Amino acid sequence: MARSFDDLVTEAATVSVAGWDFSWLDGRATEQRPSWGYQRLIGERLARVESAVDIQTGGGEVLAGVPVLPPLTVATESWPPNLAKASALLHPRGATVVADTDEPPLPFRPGSFELVLSRHPVKAWWAEIARVLRPGGTYLSQQVGPASVFELVEYFLGPQPADVRESRHPDHARAGAERAGLAVVDLRFEKLRTEFFDIGAVIYFLRKVIWLVPGFTVEEYLPQLRALHEQLQRGPFVATTTRFLIEARKP
Repeated sequence: MARSFDDLVTEAATVSVAGWDFSWLDGRATEQRPSWGYQRLIGERLARVESAVDIQTGGGEVLAGVPVLPPLTVATESWPPNLAKASALLHPRGATVVADTDEPPLPFRPGSFELVLSRHPVKAWWAEIARVLRPGGTYLSQQVGPASVFELVEYFLGPQPADVRESRHPDHARAGAERAGLAVVDLRFEKLRTEFFDIGAVIYFLRKVIWLVPGFTVEEYLPQLRALHEQLQRGPFVATTTRFLIEARKP
């Protein structure tokens, strides 16, 4: 029997959204993954270096899932619930988790790391990335691309201006890295399919990915949520996720 709107909303509005694990959405939403396999890539790189930092690690799930961590492994995070989760996952692996504001400067000395990682950073502070890299070091990051899941964003917020839709274009990342003195050696971009199957999945997603619909609450968007619930009774809500991989080296 199909679950009621009120039941789905109550469940999704109260479940914890700490960490960066989306397993709660299993069976309720799907997201196609980029072909390059970010966790596999960073696992290969981490096995070959002596020092690395994962910036904006979230709950530490991606970093904790690689087979080998270097002797000096550090992760930064700003949100207290994520800090606690990342500490629980990474401390047993010998990694240090550092509370940070996600604003410059990074709390490290110049040239501290051979490898800097970041999966889906809110913003890449290129001058700071370049500063903490050792000469010959590498920055490897998977980032959210332009207009990602904007079918969902614009359902709630209406049409967005061109500068907002293109604000995460990979060309901007390339330019930022080069301005900081880094050489971009790899840049890949993919469009991927995302599907939401029930209104609970939409609510959970917007509570977790807070920058998509800033200040999202069920109460404020209740009419739109009710209408979307009716639409979802007829089939999934389909959106386009965009991702890019960037690798840059310090001369």
